[in-house]
Amino acid sequence: MTQRIYMSSPDVGDLEEKYVLEALRSGWVAPLGPDVDAFESELAERVGRKFGVALSSGTAALHLALLSCGIGEGDLVLTSSMTFAATANAIRYTGAHPYFIDSDTSGNISVSLLEQAAETLVAEGRPVKAIVPVDLLGKVCDFAGIDRIAKRFGLHVIADAAESLGATRQGRPAGSFGDAAIVSFNGNKIITTSGGGMLLTEDGEIASRVRYLATQARQAVTHYEHVDVGYNYRMSNLLAALGRAQLVRLDGMIAKRRQHRKAYREFFSHIPGVNLFGADDDHLDNCWLTSVVIDPAEAGWTATELASYMTERNIEARPLWKPMHLQPVYASAERLVDGTSEKFFLNGLTLPSGSALSPQQFSRVTDTINSFVSSQR
Repeated sequence: MTQRIYMSSPDVGDLEEKYVLEALRSGWVAPLGPDVDAFESELAERVGRKFGVALSSGTAALHLALLSCGIGEGDLVLTSSMTFAATANAIRYTGAHPYFIDSDTSGNISVSLLEQAAETLVAEGRPVKAIVPVDLLGKVCDFAGIDRIAKRFGLHVIADAAESLGATRQGRPAGSFGDAAIVSFNGNKIITTSGGGMLLTEDGEIASRVRYLATQARQAVTHYEHVDVGYNYRMSNLLAALGRAQLVRLDGMIAKRRQHRKAYREFFSHIPGVNLFGADDDHLDNCWLTSVVIDPAEAGWTATELASYMTERNIEARPLWKPMHLQPVYASAERLVDGTSEKFFLNGLTLPSGSALSPQQFSRVTDTINSFVSSQR
């Protein structure tokens, strides 16, 4: 069988092997250790923040960020509807409730709808406490608008930058926005620690609280003493070593993804009814994943039909995120939507985009799409 092409497989090599082997030989195999400390400081410096806390996942980072900002039972958190379930789930872990906001034309949270929702909820005396905007597929949200709304209504901002490490907006890097930000190092992300994440913040109290909660809320005494419910959320030293090597290579991996984006842009410029999704500022975007939006009336075929054709030929292609307000688990959740994210979900398709994608594999992807388009004429 022809080898499968994935959307974003891990990109690891000799440097990662070197860092992990050195960590293994150092004896620091158990959770925490010098590589965790170094990874935290190196990434915090990269994004211009004072503190980083390495954790077991981006979801864990978001959960603890919310708790450390005082979000809890019965609170409302305004968040992007077009995102992975982890964003909404972390809000529910605290006992708070997500209030979903639709997308703008970039796919990120609509600032105009966000302000409208905040105005209505505050006027009604509802317990809205925070905003969790999501940097979708590597493009940073409009934080100038988000911060203006947050200041107006006294809301915390926790940036879900799980997908956007290495991107910038208005001269600031992803991860530098909000009271705190979180990034993910899942296997398909721009850099990976196999599984893992990090909280980034300027606030020493938030960082300290997260460290405390992430280590089972253990008191600083020789015996095991606990006055709070904590979590086993810290990153292992071995995985942090992997992350440090990946961070060294981050700019090079982003450059490869940008090359793929540029090549896709040129390729699809000759195919009617197909536009790149949210990709007007490729030099600011980390180009984590490249997606297209298809107009079936103009193209003469649908995103679903192309996805099926590619899947049959062992090439991974997936729809854009199904909006949270359409997910059965959140069917009863409150929302302010205008249909934008639903259209993206119905007509969008994400293509192989990873930095490990070889020129030969990329050519196989485009040849397959060409073959499909030709078969529809």
